[in-house]
Amino acid sequence: MLVYALVIAVGNTMIRYATRDMHAFEVVFFRNLFSLLFLVPWILRSGLAPFRTSRPKLYLTRSMTTLAAMMAWFYAVSQVPLPTATAISFTTPLFTTVGAALFLGEVVRLRRWTAVLAGLVGVLIVLRPLGGLNDGLTTLSVLVLLLHCIAAAATILQMRTLAQLDGAHVVVTYMALYVTPMALVPALFVWVWPSWEQLGFLVAMGGVLTLAQLAMTRAFSLAEASAMMPYDYARLPLTALVAWAAFGEVMDLWGWIGAAVIAGSALYSAHRDAAQRRGPRATTTPAAAAE
Repeated sequence: MLVYALVIAVGNTMIRYATRDMHAFEVVFFRNLFSLLFLVPWILRSGLAPFRTSRPKLYLTRSMTTLAAMMAWFYAVSQVPLPTATAISFTTPLFTTVGAALFLGEVVRLRRWTAVLAGLVGVLIVLRPLGGLNDGLTTLSVLVLLLHCIAAAATILQMRTLAQLDGAHVVVTYMALYVTPMALVPALFVWVWPSWEQLGFLVAMGGVLTLAQLAMTRAFSLAEASAMMPYDYARLPLTALVAWAAFGEVMDLWGWIGAAVIAGSALYSAHRDAAQRRGPRATTTPAAAAE
């Protein structure tokens, strides 16, 4: 999970660079295309046997929510400072809690709903809407970010099942196989042929983001999401460091306070998840979106 946090910080910086000259939807397509190409050698070596699954429909719906999350995130990263976008993305586990209650029938008690509300308060602290959105944010960019969080939460709920049924390579490969042709459709409406230099950069970006996806999926297959989540919050300081080095972007004190509120509420929610799964004897105790 720490490898994922570091690699995704670098990958998000590469997304920012790529979307300076290309539309976010086209960058999403190339990200998935080159991700698939990086996985081809493993596919050829493994044959078809590892790809037999009893959940083809779940892979399809997971790919649809993944594409929605990716398109929203790539657009948001092109518009919003990376540390701010990362801080808001920490609401994804809170939306996962809401989704588990609404669609999976999980019992969510008052304390966890209070954690969800606290997380939303943290978002308001980051954005500070009463004085006008900070950091040059727009209402559209904020809504797109929240759309990303909701779609990422839906993806996590599905990935919990898939990561336990199939290996990390299988889950990531199915995603690339499904999402690549899906991503081509919106990309065609904004298509501009990339230069050779841009193409080389997109190849590198696809490799970096594929490594991040493999690391995160592997983490989900090894341990419960609630156990992984504390390590996921390493994304914020790592992203802040990389964004400062690459773009000179910094997040102000209120942004860090809001991020701490969001992280604290999500960690508390994870603590309640773990305690309930362990039963009445437990007294102490999902990772971020697919990007």
